[in-house]
Amino acid sequence: MTYSVTLPLSGYAGWNFLKRTQEKQQALLSQNTVQQRDEAYFREKIGSIDTAEELVADRRLLGVALGAFGLESDINNKFFIRKVLESSALEPKSLANKLSDKRYKEMAEAFGFGTFATPNTKLSTFADDMLSKYRQQTFETSVGEANGSLRIALYAERSLPELAAKNQSQATKWYTVIGSEPLRTMFQTVFNLPTAFGTLDVDQQVVTLQKKAKAMFGSASVDQFSDPAAMQKLLRNYIVRAEIANGSTSSTSKGASALQILQSAQSLSIRL
Repeated sequence: MTYSVTLPLSGYAGWNFLKRTQEKQQALLSQNTVQQRDEAYFREKIGSIDTAEELVADRRLLGVALGAFGLESDINNKFFIRKVLESSALEPKSLANKLSDKRYKEMAEAFGFGTFATPNTKLSTFADDMLSKYRQQTFETSVGEANGSLRIALYAERSLPELAAKNQSQATKWYTVIGSEPLRTMFQTVFNLPTAFGTLDVDQQVVTLQKKAKAMFGSASVDQFSDPAAMQKLLRNYIVRAEIANGSTSSTSKGASALQILQSAQSLSIRL
């Protein structure tokens, strides 16, 4: 059984359609027989894994592990992934902490091979936690195959409130945004910043992002995005600007788009 996310439109209309149908589409996607077998295999085997070397040696386990953090494209980079997993999430100079993409640190922290004497794979709740992440990421990946901007929006909707809840300074949280490729892309688009922005000194990047956030949203903090209203304003701005940047907005297509939304919604309601 296979199922691909139904996403007939781009832009904010496509986002609204996705949110209305997300729960049912996720349920259908989770019924994929290959995914179900991989989840069952992970649940059965992960508790017996003691080292990063053992994990990367099992391609099937590694696929789920990487997929849980949106790093599925690294499936063939076994040596690199092993080194990341063996590094300590608590050591500032470790490989996991040095990498600009903080998803690697999250993965190293989650498995704990290089951090604790006994890895987190031995915890009774570990498989459930990882598989929950895996299902969410699988859905986001499927959305991304149809529309990359909407995948970023889903990621931001999930990760920004988590970041806001952390007991960290606002500057540290903005550093995390910069270190996350999806979040950095989103804010650069929302604030209409050039690609070269990423080459600036990171401290200067943080100052710029705080100023832009203050001007557009009324606050320089990341914490403001724990408020659903602020989050929706951020997502709307991003999706609309991304659509414009992709050249997919046309004033002559608005009527046709509205009709397509209605037709697609009716079609999906029948399928679901």
